[in-house]
Amino acid sequence: MSNETNHDTNGDITVVHVMRHGEVANPDGILYGRLPGYHLSELGRRMADRVAEHLATRDVTYVVASPLERAQETAEPIAKAHGLDLATDERLIEAGNIFQGKTFGVGDGALRRPGNWKHLVNPFRPSWGEPYVDQVVRMMNALSTAKDRARGHEAVVVSHQLPIWIVRSYVERRRLWHDPRKRQCTLASLTTFTYRGDRIVSVGYTEPARDLVPAHLLAGAKPVKGKAKAFGA
Repeated sequence: MSNETNHDTNGDITVVHVMRHGEVANPDGILYGRLPGYHLSELGRRMADRVAEHLATRDVTYVVASPLERAQETAEPIAKAHGLDLATDERLIEAGNIFQGKTFGVGDGALRRPGNWKHLVNPFRPSWGEPYVDQVVRMMNALSTAKDRARGHEAVVVSHQLPIWIVRSYVERRRLWHDPRKRQCTLASLTTFTYRGDRIVSVGYTEPARDLVPAHLLAGAKPVKGKAKAFGA
């Protein structure tokens, strides 16, 4: 009988850091969604560099990003710091939104425009964009691929605020519909999923570039201590 111990992947610990991209150059305040041509601002590049420094000593063996420019540019310094090629996964893209290319935000009068009402009838789906359930399916599959590519090590996945928040809400067993103002997913933040084998056992959240985030985006937000939420064995 061989003295070698078979490698049991069911016990592997794999960490998948899901990062929101840095600040985007968007002087007109457009809801850019999946539109091409929206790049990181100078501040956004500083955020990306900060997170690359934060992760420089981690055991990162796989870096992947949404195909949109702002995600690719955020991921590049992280991949470079670890000597890795940057992968692209279409499943990490921003959520589809009917208001893409327009100005649409809380308090800007968009809700009073009759032409918009037909798109706002069902906030639970939501009726104005890609269904939440569809976002969960594609994001969970993308995270699973990243976990498999980095098995026993760490991966960095760069995506966008809404898909990140929705997949976190699903994993933490919260309802998917929510108040957008209460998402815990600021610019250049890391939502970290720890897997044992193929099962998520904890979720953590950190903001390595918090001091670079514009003050108005942090209004009312409390500093994050980086504790992870664990799930039962």
